[in-house]
Amino acid sequence: MRTQIKFIINPVSGRTKGGVDVPGLLNQLLDKERFEPEIVFTQYAGHATEIAREAAAEKIPIVCAVGGDGTVNEVARGLMGTQTALAILPKGSGNGLARHLGIPMNVSHAINILNQGQPSAIDTCTINNHPFFCTAGIGFDAHVSSVFAASTRRGLQTYVQMVLREFFNFKPQVAELALNGQKLKTSCFVVAFANASQYGNNAYIAPMADIRDGLVDVCLIRHLNLAKAIGISYGLITKQIATSPDAEYFKTQEILVKSEHAFKFHADGEYMGEATSFKVQIMPLTLHVIVPREEGLN
Repeated sequence: MRTQIKFIINPVSGRTKGGVDVPGLLNQLLDKERFEPEIVFTQYAGHATEIAREAAAEKIPIVCAVGGDGTVNEVARGLMGTQTALAILPKGSGNGLARHLGIPMNVSHAINILNQGQPSAIDTCTINNHPFFCTAGIGFDAHVSSVFAASTRRGLQTYVQMVLREFFNFKPQVAELALNGQKLKTSCFVVAFANASQYGNNAYIAPMADIRDGLVDVCLIRHLNLAKAIGISYGLITKQIATSPDAEYFKTQEILVKSEHAFKFHADGEYMGEATSFKVQIMPLTLHVIVPREEGLN
């Protein structure tokens, strides 16, 4: 008997970006002897979560997100805590979870991986009850996410330009962090909460993160000048950020953050709004995923 698989495609990123016809590639490359496919296109924000939740209720074994980090987050939200597995055909600019799971960025290669893939389970997290699967954060990265969300331009080049522009305008704020029975009051340029190792685009904010260990990796950067920022940026792309004296790391099951002034925050790169208090929690092994066969997850 063939395995049912539902493909949820973001029509903006999944069909036309780069001239790639994803439905056509699926018709050409998907193993029809193994899978019984169905393709659905999203029509509005949040639609992917609804489709995924309905698929899980119908006991469909696999739902595949075709799109960027936002689409993956929406689909995964609908599958948390169910037996339906998330598969990914990456079509965004960051693709953080796909990269962490070892899924190729080339759609044709990713389909071939899907044909031979195997199930696994990973941790999931929430920040103020907003689910995330790669990273969340407060401070500068969230500030940039808010600016990026308001822009009509997309892509890595636009993001880098915004980072450079906003760096000189951003002022760190003081917050109190409570984790592992300790409290720390400090200036916060960035507090990143990592389930996976990277933001996306192979920018590794927490190279040691294990997506199956039941712990959130917390990266605290208190303050940065330009010289230190260059060093941190180099560490992000070389996976050496953990050796920087300007980045401090903690592992925890839960962290509380409080501040007198509101912080902007993001979940998987999507701007969520502002708050003066945050609760970040992890739920171990609550999302099934399809990974490359024999892929070692960490």
